[in-house]
Amino acid sequence: MNLLYNSTRNAEKKVTASEAILKGLADDGGLFVPEYIPKLDVTMDELKSMSYQETAYAVMKQFLTDFTEEELKHCINSAYDEKFDTEVIAPLVKVGDTYHLELFHGATIAFKDMALSILPHLLTTAAKKNGVTKEIVILTATSGDTGKAALAGFADVPGTKIIVFYPKGGVSRIQELQMVTQKGDNTSVVAIHGNFDNAQSGVKAMFEDKELEKELSAAGYQFSSANSINIGRLVPQVVYYVYAYAKLLENEEIASGEEINVTVPTGNFGNILAAYYAKQMGVPIAKLICASNENKVLFDFFETGVYDRNREFILTSSPSMDILISSNLERLIYTIAGQDAQKNAELMAQLKEKGVYEITPQMRERLADFAGGFATEEECAATIRKTYERTGYVMDTHTSVAASVCAQYRKDSGDDRKCLVASTASPFKFIHSVMTAIDGKYASADEFGLIDELSSISGVEIPNAIKEIRNADIRHEQECDADKMKETVKKILGV
Repeated sequence: MNLLYNSTRNAEKKVTASEAILKGLADDGGLFVPEYIPKLDVTMDELKSMSYQETAYAVMKQFLTDFTEEELKHCINSAYDEKFDTEVIAPLVKVGDTYHLELFHGATIAFKDMALSILPHLLTTAAKKNGVTKEIVILTATSGDTGKAALAGFADVPGTKIIVFYPKGGVSRIQELQMVTQKGDNTSVVAIHGNFDNAQSGVKAMFEDKELEKELSAAGYQFSSANSINIGRLVPQVVYYVYAYAKLLENEEIASGEEINVTVPTGNFGNILAAYYAKQMGVPIAKLICASNENKVLFDFFETGVYDRNREFILTSSPSMDILISSNLERLIYTIAGQDAQKNAELMAQLKEKGVYEITPQMRERLADFAGGFATEEECAATIRKTYERTGYVMDTHTSVAASVCAQYRKDSGDDRKCLVASTASPFKFIHSVMTAIDGKYASADEFGLIDELSSISGVEIPNAIKEIRNADIRHEQECDADKMKETVKKILGV
């Protein structure tokens, strides 16, 4: 049976999975969602002996029903190969009394690789299936990690171009270098004078611009997205939560059917939404703990039912989470509104016009699966230091937000279920913040000077992604004001 998709703002018009992946964003500005969340058709006992690739097929075939078995397996096997530095793709590591799901073993050492290594294959397959002849322009805003992972995934992929916007001064030096040294004749990187929300809003505005769409079409181009607003980004992320539970079972860390909690460091809400979808598919997850940094718009939402982006934007040591407009939350809002597209559209219009909306008491009741928490900069640094001192394990700044919130949740709630922490980036990616947290003597050190030191104290080999940028040439130096993104895109494309 074919699983169809509709917009969160219009439930009437249905598209196939491949059409949803191709478009990225619905014509009305909404996000594509499946008509229902499918159930797994294999048991956890069957899943526990499966490889990551086999698990990916078991999960993704349920969502992407218009892809043939051959097409989907080709996409999966092309994505999860030697680009990852471990055969298991997403290792589970026990750290103290929690389990860290390491999602940073791909080419760009961040969790975005888990989905962005497969998205180009899904997208080009979808283009062939739908007879697309135009060149696909991937238009993406990044708070640091999506950009490099998307660039690496789409570099020199035939029939595509990719343009990435990032906030100048709003990403780590290593994140920036990973992007501006990116090779590939079809890649463009632009630093905007503004923050991530400005970049994301600018990209969304271009997707909704009908005149621009006509101009691009006449020039032989069409837009698609590599952000987590694309359902082709979200579905592969469901896989690793299913895989993690099965591996906990295989390793006899949990009993069959035992519920676990999952803590996810959260910015744009895609990664934790994927865990929610895994729960809906049948994975025994109790609480989904949404961990925020000092930009705690999501924590406040879960506490009050009010989403309010009218607040100071804080630059933190976990920049990928420095976000005040969490795009993927719209998919959850649509769900808890009883799949009422009109209600969701009204709330999103309020967010756009006033920067704030409030959900109904009935909708709040449907958020019972979630708990919110946040960690200050001081708490994150302390968590990195204490974890290293107690266990020798070094985590990055984003993972420390989740670990800190997870510990606080356990203490406050008395909930002693085993907890999975989504470990979203290598500590090498945020090396200055990590090393300074471990010992203040590193505060004045050069980022690149700390690489060997981190490798030495953690016992972890320096990742290829870091080795590559040490002496790489800067290839992208373009900058623009936040209100000039459209003109910049047209210039890049020669339209």
